[in-house]
Amino acid sequence: MDVNQAKQEHLLALKVMRLTKPTLFTNLPVTCEDRDLPGDLFGELMRVDPSTIKGAETLMLGEMLTLPQNFGNIFLGETFSSYISVHNDSNQVVKDILVKADLQTSSQRLNLSASNSAVAELKPECCIDDVIHHEVKEIGTHILVCAVSYTTQYGEKLYFRKFFKFQVMSNISLTPDLLLQTDEVFLEAQIQNITTSPMFMEKVSLEPSMMYNVSELNIVTNSDDGESTFGKMSYLQPMDTRQYLYCLKPKPEYAEKAGVIKGVTVIGKLDIVWKTNLGERGRLQTSQLQRMAPGYGDIRLSLEMIPDTVNIEEPFDIICKITNCSERTMDLVLEMCNTRSVHWCGISGRQLGKLSPGAFLSLPLTLLSSMQGLQSISGLRLTDTFLKRTYEYDDIAQVCVICPYTSNES
Repeated sequence: MDVNQAKQEHLLALKVMRLTKPTLFTNLPVTCEDRDLPGDLFGELMRVDPSTIKGAETLMLGEMLTLPQNFGNIFLGETFSSYISVHNDSNQVVKDILVKADLQTSSQRLNLSASNSAVAELKPECCIDDVIHHEVKEIGTHILVCAVSYTTQYGEKLYFRKFFKFQVMSNISLTPDLLLQTDEVFLEAQIQNITTSPMFMEKVSLEPSMMYNVSELNIVTNSDDGESTFGKMSYLQPMDTRQYLYCLKPKPEYAEKAGVIKGVTVIGKLDIVWKTNLGERGRLQTSQLQRMAPGYGDIRLSLEMIPDTVNIEEPFDIICKITNCSERTMDLVLEMCNTRSVHWCGISGRQLGKLSPGAFLSLPLTLLSSMQGLQSISGLRLTDTFLKRTYEYDDIAQVCVICPYTSNES
């Protein structure tokens, strides 16, 4: 985009042009039926038109490229590139020329000049050229401020500047959502293309924080080449939405401390890379996503092992993990209360011994179910004999109970 030159009283002229890639030429086809008066005249004109696609003249999309006629749209995550030229329109030598380009946003002012040193002299009909680049990371009004200072051959110091305002819009709508917050965190990211043209999704990944390992759930695991759940085509059509799912698990060194972590924890950030039109690349990286660390109270009870499916009226084993999340030593007693469908096998009221702060113990237990279907494991009670305080744990897990026998009715 060519902008206004400097005023006539200045010896130098400033030009600023945005550098953008060309676009495909589009034409408006005009057709009619053969029985109409023009006959095949319109069709013949389109066939000899060099801008149309041979054999597909009635399509609006042509096979030629056209240079942009206006400033165009700038979207969040794209790279803004601009060409700055300072030309000496006078017939005298100009000295100590300093060209400075700043980008003013709603929150900061950035210096985009490639060099901050002054040019010693500029002869008549000569120019100083510079190309600036900036990855746009904010939405809203941006102002490109170009300032030029120089000294005439008579020692007079002159200065002028120009302002170029443009708007930055968002071309994708991102909605991250934490679906489940236990030890494992499931993060769903909904990405929508809110532009009017298709978008090639080059990369959508989650960079976990130092506490977590991440598993991407957007790949078909039984596929030999790891095909995406969205298919082989990575194009996102206008106004279409995709859901990307990730599972984060605490690293082993942090998993032991998961019960004592308080407050807000950082889980990671999303990195999205896309391409539009003729390969124009854009990138969006979110800030650190956070989750509220779950509170477990003084004692945390979790399951280390439990079968998915068990047989009715047959004993099965589970392993419970008991962690002392308090700052004091506990003396624990375990009680097991039967429910209508699930029954505990063993002695209730047994001593588990003392458990120091931050320590844990693994406790194997045996149960059996008298009813089929999806049954909930409940009825565990832990009593701290020091404070005479009882902690109740119900619905700690679910197990599918089946009948392995089939009856043949005659």
